[in-house]
Amino acid sequence: MERYFNRLILRIYALVSGERAVTSIEYALIASLIAVVIIAGVSSVGTSLSTKFLAIGNAI
Repeated sequence: MERYFNRLILRIYALVSGERAVTSIEYALIASLIAVVIIAGVSSVGTSLSTKFLAIGNAI
């Protein structure tokens, strides 16, 4: 059982220390940052549009 656990630890270490893993982590961080910016932008535009539609509705 200990042998399998050691193999698992070695594979996890190899995955984390590899260049491909670092690159994929960087891409994931960039994608999450882009998603946060998009969500903030859409939320801001949605609030602005809601205010404008309320003003138009009150004017009618």
